[in-house]
Amino acid sequence: MKSPLMLIGPENRVLVQNEAMTELLKIDFRGRQYITALRQPAAIDAVANAQKDHVTKSARYVLHVGTRDRIFELSAIPVDGHVIVAFEDQTAAEETLSLRRDFVANVSHELRTPLTAILGFIETLQGPARDDATAQQRFLGIMATEADRLRRLVDDLLSLSRVEELERTRPVEPVDLGLIVSQATELLGALAADAGTKLISRIPNDLPKVPGDDAQLQQVLNNLIENAIKYGATDAGIEIALHPPAFETALHQTAIRMTVTDHGIGIPAHHLIRLTERFYRVDLHRSRAQGGTGLGLAIVKHITNRHRGKLLFESVEGQGTTVTLMLPVAVT
Repeated sequence: MKSPLMLIGPENRVLVQNEAMTELLKIDFRGRQYITALRQPAAIDAVANAQKDHVTKSARYVLHVGTRDRIFELSAIPVDGHVIVAFEDQTAAEETLSLRRDFVANVSHELRTPLTAILGFIETLQGPARDDATAQQRFLGIMATEADRLRRLVDDLLSLSRVEELERTRPVEPVDLGLIVSQATELLGALAADAGTKLISRIPNDLPKVPGDDAQLQQVLNNLIENAIKYGATDAGIEIALHPPAFETALHQTAIRMTVTDHGIGIPAHHLIRLTERFYRVDLHRSRAQGGTGLGLAIVKHITNRHRGKLLFESVEGQGTTVTLMLPVAVT
């Protein structure tokens, strides 16, 4: 059986231990007292109580494996004076629950901040600033900014939900990446100019189309370019490039690379691995000042996964950042 199991006899010795249990505990405990195998008080109590009460008992069992904890539900099942101990891995379920709790906490925090500001200004406008026209205009402007931040956050949450719902469905419609780059540079050119930079596109001739979702890939590129404009705008410009198809070891197949490169302040190396986490920001205050919700790159990651692609971040502080999106040229 694949589940870790052991059989404990009436004399509290391990009589049988399957291969899965040996692999998990790293020691064959047959012939030894079960307390030397299980060690954890909750697990030992579960076995003792199953022997005493003749009913199945359970306990939480945590093993430190490598750099992480694995969490099991231990079941102690009494059978004719013996006890069968079975382990069921709950690690994935626990991690999912933890992620859900963190997500709810983060959403609550992100919503509370602008709501608190709006409610505070409403109270001021109804009280001390009731007859102050100058203060009213200033406060209404701030309220509009905070309300717009709420709208963006809700939009991104809805977008993330839709992307996650579709993530297991591989898109197969042919998409022209050159057209997507052209549309993105046209749409965001004015925003780049306002930030004191320019968008430079490099599109090779005769690129094959890739299987994909046109709207989602447009969303990915727009997000990456907007980030480059917000945090990497310089006179050197921002380059959006498509590269000819090549075999990518990371994907084990031929793919087209789409890159967005800026020459800004760069990102410290220790942040790179966490960039696609929900609500993770390299610079919290700057991100909020720029109107960021902290969900954009999480959406990009899920869209990339749906397309069976690969997302890479490379950055050198003081020199700039390159984001690479690899997209397979064929459905596999």
